[in-house]
Amino acid sequence: MASNLTINGLRAGYGSVQVLHDVAATVTNGETVVLLGSNGNGKSTLLKCIMGIITPTAGEILLTLEGETIGLIGKKPEEIVDLGVALVPEGRRLFPSLSVEENLILGAFRAAARARISENLEFVFEAFPALAARRSQAAGSMSGGEQQMVAVARAFMSNPSLLLIDEPSVGLAPILVSRMIAKIKELKELRNLTVLMAEQNFNQAIKIADRGYIIVHGQIEFEGKSTYELENNKMIKQYYLGA
Repeated sequence: MASNLTINGLRAGYGSVQVLHDVAATVTNGETVVLLGSNGNGKSTLLKCIMGIITPTAGEILLTLEGETIGLIGKKPEEIVDLGVALVPEGRRLFPSLSVEENLILGAFRAAARARISENLEFVFEAFPALAARRSQAAGSMSGGEQQMVAVARAFMSNPSLLLIDEPSVGLAPILVSRMIAKIKELKELRNLTVLMAEQNFNQAIKIADRGYIIVHGQIEFEGKSTYELENNKMIKQYYLGA
């Protein structure tokens, strides 16, 4: 299903603390867009706004599906999931006492996904053979890298068209980060998804990105319309590449 995301003039925060200041961004069908920024600059807040976890105080978030544009602000998270949007949250957010397979099945919340549980289980177990071998193991007893696999696989169980990924590199060794980014790219292409990924590891994010944004103190400070523009931006060179 073709999907486009448009964000305009978005303001949001927590109580009296405003975190996002007039954020504008777009993600068009089939793209992988990265949202770059260090901790505390609003990346997770933006993704939570898209998912309906946080209600913005101003602006709009528009999801276009097969030519129909739908406003997401005011919708409940489960309604947004039912539209084909899935989030891989920072820190995995698994049910530690449940098995790998039970965690995955919980990802198949919406009706369109419940009808394809067996098919999607087969897909994610083929993508992550380590999970197939440990499908009955408690998710909380697995390593950080394995838990990240479960979190990504759980998102795919919802059969999404738009995938939001929040800091997939957090808590992982560099070699595992590289493998996870490569796997996300592979699965995205297999399922023809649209992806918005928040990440502070520039060198890894650039491997999957078509283009991206730099967010600083809740504001979009730069839009790179290609990976070349991102790599040659002064802020990127100063803060990420040590130039």
